[in-house]
Amino acid sequence: MRIGLLTDGGYPYATGESRLWCDRLVRGLAPHEFHIYALSRSARQERSGWVLLPSHVPAERVRTAPLWAPADDGHGYGRRDRRRFALHFGRLAEAICADGGPDGTGSEEAFAEGLYGLADLGRERGGLYAALRSETAVRLLESACRAPGARRSAGTATVPDFLAFADHLERALRPLSLDWYGEDDGLGAVDLCHAASGGPAALPGLLAKRFFGVPLLLTEYGVRLRAHYLATADADTASGAPVRALLAAFHRRLAAETYRQAGAITPGNLHARRWQERCGADRAKLRTVYPGMEAERFAAVADDPDGAGDPATLVWIGRIEPAKDLISLLHAFAAIRRAEPGTRLRIVSAPVRDAEGAAYLAHCRGLAAHLFPDEAADAHAVGDNPVSFEEIGGPEAPDLPDVYASAGLVVLSSVVEGFPISLIEAMFCGRATVSTDVGAVVEVIGGTGLVVPPRNPRALADACVGLLRDPERRARLGAAARARALELFTVEQNLAAFRALYLELISHAPGRRPADSVDADGAPVPFAHPAETRVPGHWTAVRRRPDGPSAPAERVGAGAGAGDHDV
Repeated sequence: MRIGLLTDGGYPYATGESRLWCDRLVRGLAPHEFHIYALSRSARQERSGWVLLPSHVPAERVRTAPLWAPADDGHGYGRRDRRRFALHFGRLAEAICADGGPDGTGSEEAFAEGLYGLADLGRERGGLYAALRSETAVRLLESACRAPGARRSAGTATVPDFLAFADHLERALRPLSLDWYGEDDGLGAVDLCHAASGGPAALPGLLAKRFFGVPLLLTEYGVRLRAHYLATADADTASGAPVRALLAAFHRRLAAETYRQAGAITPGNLHARRWQERCGADRAKLRTVYPGMEAERFAAVADDPDGAGDPATLVWIGRIEPAKDLISLLHAFAAIRRAEPGTRLRIVSAPVRDAEGAAYLAHCRGLAAHLFPDEAADAHAVGDNPVSFEEIGGPEAPDLPDVYASAGLVVLSSVVEGFPISLIEAMFCGRATVSTDVGAVVEVIGGTGLVVPPRNPRALADACVGLLRDPERRARLGAAARARALELFTVEQNLAAFRALYLELISHAPGRRPADSVDADGAPVPFAHPAETRVPGHWTAVRRRPDGPSAPAERVGAGAGAGDHDV
């Protein structure tokens, strides 16, 4: 079948989210014909290029569009189209500004009416870029925010707030203006749309369902609405608060509409599933599909009979940021060193590229130097710090399997966590783990590791010391962890789940009849399309007869006699 894979800021670009699992999906389900529809997030991402596409996905099947650059098509509206825009955008603005209560209900119909009305206008007339940034749009937003029943947080918005929100809204609604909705050469020609995330990535899938009846599958390994909340949680509340409130309301309405229209929703874990249910997703549509990971990469570490790791080495692997709470980890390690003086801590991360991460890393290095002055074995040896900060790919940590092979214990200290990839990698390596109870940690490790409360260095230290002093228990937990990971988190189980979901959604979708297969009254025309059009591959492809290379070629499905069964 033909699958329209919809991404936002990820695959097929070399940077961004979802690129790894999307690449494994496209390669693992090669019998299906994938068409990629990708939104890019920045000029830097565009310059980074694409990952190497599999041979069965030619570049002609990849269509991209930037969300970061201006996209004015030069079209303006006449009086009738301006009235039409004002009607639909007004409905959308009313739904965004309305106070629907803590669960965001109350204006779903108005939001859908406004959204699809704008989509119809953009498809027929274009011009949405200029219209969404126009004075008319700003006045409609102001009117909706000042109307009775509007949310109080929006009531304090000023004209600069409305202009800023209109800019964000136009970028989020950019997919409404794209040329991806052709019936023969766009999303109208696919059998199923698979959105790799919510938000703008799902918008083309919503329009494909509205315009052509194409079923939509939504996958969220990180709930987009939750990510939006977290991204604005630490922002300055004194400036731009109305803008953040309006953006949150828009994303909440869009998430609810996406959940309502999707034929199936696949969260990556129970933590994401609970968020989706709270945002209005129907439980009957939810199917948890864990991300698939390559177990073979870590097989050598787990299968090494002498590869139990250094029992005195603790390893932390992740991204350097405040949410990982390395400060608590360092304080916990100070207590561990007092109980077990010979232990060492390896903090291994990807190269830090942003200013916030660099500042946090510098703070952690300073704290480590303060807590653990360089130590020497004797008066003639060079001092050494028991905490090392290393980069993946550097001389100390050339490859992840080598890092896990050195670990006697793997630690996770986060205060915010989605799906803990480093824990699963440690489980594939057969390593025991100590983690904080955040996100999907408990769901991932089950009973194969120790879990402590976040922001509790004493509890983290006690759990680590207990396992460091009990090698037999470490070995049992590591073996159980590997068995669990091989059962739940492999690429094979991920592909099998999506293969079954594709077939299920297609089997439940109503048949879509092309225009030339129905008569003037909409009734089907008998034998409008020959049966050979459903043969996999190109039915006019040349193939050889089985009686030798010198036999004349024939075309499959063309001129075959009654006794031929090649078709």
